[in-house]
Amino acid sequence: MELRVLRYFLMVAREENITHAAQLLHVTQPTLSRQIQELEEELGTKLFVRSNHRIVLTQEGLLLRRRAQEILDLVDRTQRDFADQKEELTGEVAIGGGEMRSMSVLAEILAGFRQQHPNVSYRFYSGNADHIKEHIEDGTLDIGVLPEPVDVARYEFLRIPVMEEWGVMTRADSPLGQLDVVRPEDLAGRPLMVSERELVQNELANWLGNGVDALSIPVRYNLLYNVAMLVKSGFGDALCIRLDCDYPGLRFVALQPPLRLASVLVWKKQHVTSPAVRALILHAKKCLASISENDK
Repeated sequence: MELRVLRYFLMVAREENITHAAQLLHVTQPTLSRQIQELEEELGTKLFVRSNHRIVLTQEGLLLRRRAQEILDLVDRTQRDFADQKEELTGEVAIGGGEMRSMSVLAEILAGFRQQHPNVSYRFYSGNADHIKEHIEDGTLDIGVLPEPVDVARYEFLRIPVMEEWGVMTRADSPLGQLDVVRPEDLAGRPLMVSERELVQNELANWLGNGVDALSIPVRYNLLYNVAMLVKSGFGDALCIRLDCDYPGLRFVALQPPLRLASVLVWKKQHVTSPAVRALILHAKKCLASISENDK
């Protein structure tokens, strides 16, 4: 199956007309018809059926359109990664991360890297640690920032020197909002929203101790903004990390005893990466080493 033929197929699927597609591809109609027929013979299935003055995709054709687009997107991205390497570093870096203060460190790393390599582009994906790991595994993300606790056995990683502080997001006029710190016994009987990540739930259960049995947990979440709207409505309180953002009418109250966890910048072990990704990882290592040295 040739990439050229897949591009022909996608054009026919888009135009729903062999003649129009052939004109756009600058090939003759018989040539394009023959390429589509040979593709159908190679796959052993019909990809199009005729309907009045147009052709439409079969179910098998719909499946191939999705797969062909994925294949060609990956090919195009690979070509961008290696284009003009000798003159200037180019390519795309796909990055994943959640809502964490650690992302401010990554932002500073990227700002410095962009000054050195302005022709590198970036694609960002926001999600929790489990989602980020899935996308690193399937190759759609190159690197990610993961909050601990997290299993890093399959990854190379750099520790980010920012501790994420856990607490409760609550209405400022609620009983919890009047406290300086929140202890496990303060949460008994109150509706709480907690992270959907099992490892985080285990950490919170350890902090709560015997008080975990007295909790009411109507909601599990992955990102915080929508949960903040539920807190504001009076739906309940949210166990979450402190963020550098302000939600009017809400207050973050730290846990006591304190619960603070680090985060890590990860990428897949023994995985061939593009020159742009390799250069960014090297830059991140230097930046984080410099921060650690200055903190001593």
